[in-house]
Amino acid sequence: MSSIKHTVAIVGYGGMGSYHTQLIKESDRVVVTGAFDLLENRRALAEEAGYTAYSSYEELLADPAVDIVLIATPNDVHKDIALQAFEAGKHVVCEKPVAMSSAEFIEMQAAAESAERVLMVHQNRRWDEDFRVIREMYEQATIGSLFQIESRVHGANGIPGDWRHVKEQGGGMLLDWGVHLLDQLLFMIDSKVSSVSSSLSFVLGNNVDDGFDAVLQFENGIRAIVEVGTTNFITMPRWYVKGTGGTAIIEDWSLRGRIVAPNHESEKIEPTPIRAGVGLTKTMAPPSEGSTVLEDLPAALEMPSSFYDNLAAVIEGAAEPIVKNAEVLRVLKLIEAIFEAAERNETVKNFDIYGA
Repeated sequence: MSSIKHTVAIVGYGGMGSYHTQLIKESDRVVVTGAFDLLENRRALAEEAGYTAYSSYEELLADPAVDIVLIATPNDVHKDIALQAFEAGKHVVCEKPVAMSSAEFIEMQAAAESAERVLMVHQNRRWDEDFRVIREMYEQATIGSLFQIESRVHGANGIPGDWRHVKEQGGGMLLDWGVHLLDQLLFMIDSKVSSVSSSLSFVLGNNVDDGFDAVLQFENGIRAIVEVGTTNFITMPRWYVKGTGGTAIIEDWSLRGRIVAPNHESEKIEPTPIRAGVGLTKTMAPPSEGSTVLEDLPAALEMPSSFYDNLAAVIEGAAEPIVKNAEVLRVLKLIEAIFEAAERNETVKNFDIYGA
């Protein structure tokens, strides 16, 4: 393993930008050396933390000691900041969503390739333990072949921050949280999306969505339901998945969850009808005693590297990126299809998110 430490300067030293300093400290391959922010008080915070506080972006780019520019700004300026960084010979890490559109991202990719620099997008939720548990179940068929996957993130605090309320700056929950959940699904499921339907929520009165739901149909038969809400005072489970050999639930990021599967060692016993409301039902009665087994969730699938260790290896030509730009482009195109489906209020088919 190389002993080189690659230097990072952060553009946008707000909540996310400063959080990256914590993530980078966990890597012995990358180190933060400086930061730039338009706000003087944030530059002062960076200086207090021991980093060089650049007075302008141009000053940062002119510093030959900076290898990597980390972009943690509002979404609408990602592209311009990245293009200037490539022109200055810097590698770029960009927060998600990487761009306002797939067309913008294609332009960013072309600039990176022309400059022979690395562009990596911080799709960090691929490393979430809850997702890695679901991915383990998918790859190992823990509950048989999965045929329905429900992925939800619910809160009751409305849209946080300032620019996230503004459409022109790339606000809204589809771009803010949807990009994570969709990336996880496309990363995990080895099949193409064949159709999508969706609806957006605007109940808080903003000109950007405060939530959305989408239904994705994959060519291999998997149906995925994705939902993000900011007005949910009672939350639904983070994950609910059904397979041909059982059902699994993960309640939240603390990994509270369980698997319920058929007990194949038990003799099949017909369920006893129950009273349901004003009627009787056998179909919806609980399974007969002993006909199911309760199991623990499996251990999470291990990732081969952390994001920043992988970044260093990619820069050195020693590894392939875990977050590939072709995958990021697919997610952006899928988001555009979801917006289209919501606007048209119909299922969108025959769209291509897998082309160049």
